[in-house]
Amino acid sequence: MRISYWLSGTSPLQGDLSRGGARSRTAPPPPRSPCCCFRACPPAMASIKDLEGRWRLTESQGFEEYMKELGVGLALRKMGAMAKPDCVISCDGNNITIKTESTLKTTQFSCTLGEKFDETTADGRKTQTICTFTDGALVQHQNWDGKESTITRRVKDGKLVVDCVMNNVTCTRVYEKVE
Repeated sequence: MRISYWLSGTSPLQGDLSRGGARSRTAPPPPRSPCCCFRACPPAMASIKDLEGRWRLTESQGFEEYMKELGVGLALRKMGAMAKPDCVISCDGNNITIKTESTLKTTQFSCTLGEKFDETTADGRKTQTICTFTDGALVQHQNWDGKESTITRRVKDGKLVVDCVMNNVTCTRVYEKVE
């Protein structure tokens, strides 16, 4: 009953708070945080399962510049920049599969978190890659020919945000869940 008074802003003991009514000494405490304590707690960290599903590209910034930094040729960069791929992520424990589907090309890789594996990227690079799940994000680190790139996938506000970084070039791609 005290909670309903608190939420409505009125109480027989304290008057109407929305109209500047006085608070009595018996005012209920502020709502508790979702955990067991009275202090404000940070939001729960995302799990790897939050990344699962089919995601469709809706926004992209800096992708052509990122591909150029990777060494991708002009023709493939132009085609890649026009593609609107779906990204399908599935997990089974520590095993992750990421499939990228577009009218241009479909690629897929599977890995175990924390273990290096050989990856052939959409642009044909042969990389040594390792994926980890850190601070609520799936981090894919690629090494090839003395170069490196990092792709970070995280869910933010219900969208999949993918940041691709090589040297000082950053690309951000945003996907919305389809399924």
